[in-house]
This record gives sequence, structure tokens and C-alpha cells, in this order.
Amino acid sequence: MAQPGLILFDDRRARAWQPFTLTRPAGELLFGSQKLVERAERSLGLRCIGYLTSEHLADFEEVGAPPVLSVEALPADRDSLFWCSRAVIEVDQAIPFPTSATLFQIDDRPVGIFSPAGMAPDPSFLEDLTPGSAPLPSVPVRGRLIENIWDLLLDSPEQLGRDLAASGERPSAGLPAGVYREGGHPLSLGNDVRIEPGVLFDTREGPIRLESQVEVRSGTRLSGPALIGPHSRLLGGPIEKITAGPYSYLQGEVAECVFLGYTNKAHGGHLGHAYVGRWVNLGAFTTNSDLKNNYGSVRLWTPDGVQDTGRLKLGCFLGDHVKTGIGLLLGTGTVVGAGANVYGNKMPPRYVEPFSWGEGDQLGEYRLADFIETAQAAMARRGVDLGERGRRYLEYCWRKGRGG
Repeated sequence: MAQPGLILFDDRRARAWQPFTLTRPAGELLFGSQKLVERAERSLGLRCIGYLTSEHLADFEEVGAPPVLSVEALPADRDSLFWCSRAVIEVDQAIPFPTSATLFQIDDRPVGIFSPAGMAPDPSFLEDLTPGSAPLPSVPVRGRLIENIWDLLLDSPEQLGRDLAASGERPSAGLPAGVYREGGHPLSLGNDVRIEPGVLFDTREGPIRLESQVEVRSGTRLSGPALIGPHSRLLGGPIEKITAGPYSYLQGEVAECVFLGYTNKAHGGHLGHAYVGRWVNLGAFTTNSDLKNNYGSVRLWTPDGVQDTGRLKLGCFLGDHVKTGIGLLLGTGTVVGAGANVYGNKMPPRYVEPFSWGEGDQLGEYRLADFIETAQAAMARRGVDLGERGRRYLEYCWRKGRGG
């Protein structure tokens, strides 16, 4: 019998992980060294056949990403495991797969349902993780349910260190002349990595992994734990405890950040404790604060209102396709919605609505045609064609973000 199909669903709380879930399923977000969907696939030993998420993401499409499904189009000819995208399983545990409807739990909290062919979970489960009225047998698994978008960021370095230590990647035997290393944690290099003289790798606090065709230029100090995705460039400056997806171009002071990839921060400026979406371009010397002057806990905008995170250091969250002008300053706990283009000498508000355009608090609407034209040009620079489906998907996101 074929293996069950894994279907990741975004419950109400995952869909509130703004600014990112306006433009992508939560399973496509990085935590440690992997996307949430990759973690689920590895831990459960199943391939994800699709996402159940917000309707406006129906045309979401990225290389290697599962498609977005509709409840009406779920496969009826195979068993399915419906798994909450926020549920992270500890590795190295045997997960039994039953033959009848069964509930999976982490710390007595429902996180998944096994459904035999032709059956689907109660809608209340997909929305709020509330099982239906009929009791089901349950299977306990070890792991955690990520609650908040800031947990996904601030807990990522520790998770990254564990991931890299368990990855099995062989440490590199040697380094080019003029390249230095401190510390005893592993440093591993993918194929065709280019490192200039005058680079320091600091592995005292965690491992470092450079994927294939990464370039590290002179004057870079990279501290672990760190994972640099393929085709990325480190262009100089102190960079520490980061996860960077493919085609991340980074320079300046960068600390404890997550980059989903295709990010251009090619100039100086500080970026700390920030989670950065795809296709973001930061103008020269864009700088954020990640610590309040009074050392108080950071308050953050969420779709459910401003919340006290209880965290001392928290920088910013920049949605997909965000663009900033040169010298832009971002206050502690700033959320910039997807597609926003902000610039000038005035600090923007702590929450910038999606697809905004302007300076300071004088923010208007980023016209749809202009936004699409810019997105298409930015993607073409990295050899990615937006295409008709991609254009339609961004139009749906724009209308949803602007209240349509």
C-alpha cells in the first residue's frame, strides 16, 4: 500500500504569522536549517503533497514547494496525514501510522490527524486544532507547537545549532591560504565555495555550513551557528548566528537573522534579530534597532493587536518583496508588510501596511501595476521568470493586503 500523503495545513494562528503568510504558506518559513515543511517530511518520513492555507494563495508557486490544495480537491484514493504547519517534531523517534482515523498530539495538544482514504478532518480541526465530537484514539509524539512569529525567529539560532550538529556533514579538511578559523565546532563547505584571503570563521559557539557556490569576500567574520544557502555572497562585515536561504547577498553588521532567500543587503548597515522574506532589497545603510533604550520587552504588531512579546531583543519582520531606501531607520519591533516600498529620512511607523509606498507616516498605496513591474524586474535579475501564474498570485496577494 502507498504511503500516506502528508498535507500541511495553516490553522488560524499560523495564518496570523504576518507579514509572511500574506504571500506564502507557513510551511515555507525557515526554522533553524530547514523549512517547516522539510522538518515535517523528515520527521514523519512522508512527502508533502500539498498545503491547505488561505484561499488567495491558490496560485502560489516556487521551485521545490508543494502546491496549494483546496479541500474540495483533496485526494480521495489514498490515506492522508493532515499536519499543522506549526508543529515541530523531535527527530529520532518512531512515528507509528495507524489504519483508522487517529489523532496525533504533542504535550496533549492535537497537531495532526491521520485520515483513511476518502475522509477529511472536521473543519474545526483545520481552523483551531479542535477535534470533532467523535473521540479518536491518539498517538503522542515529542516536539513543540510554535506559537508566535517571534518564536520562529528568536529560537532559530539554537535550533540551527542542533540541526547542523546532527546533519552528518563532514568537516572541511583545509582552508585556502589567508583564511582563518577559531573554535572547535565543525566547518563544512559545499561544492565550488570561493573564499578570499582575510576571512575569519568563528565556530566557538556553533557549527558553520556553506552550501554550494557560496562566495565569501575578504573582511567577512562569520560566527556560528550559521547556514549560508547556495549561490549566496557574504560581502564583508561581522555576520553571526544566521540562516540564509539561496541567493542571499549580505554585507555589514548582521546578527541572529533569518533570510528566506533572494535577499539583497549588499551594503553597510546594522540588521539584528530580523526575519526577512524573499525578494527583499535593503538600500545602503538601512539600519534597524533590536533593543529598546529602556531595556524593556518589545511590543509587536500582530493581526490580533499589539502584543508584548516578553523578549528583550527583537528587531524587525520584513515581508516578501519589501524595498527600503538608502539610510532608512527601522525602530525596535517594526513589521513591514509584504510589497511595501519605504524610504526617506523619517522613521516609518512600527507597522507598515502591505503594498504601501512613501516616507515616514506619509504612506500611500503602491499601485498594483508598478509593484508587479518592480517584482518582475527584481526576479529577472536572479534568473527567475515571474510568469502569468506568478503575476496572478501576486495580484491576489495585493488585493488581499489592500483590503480587497
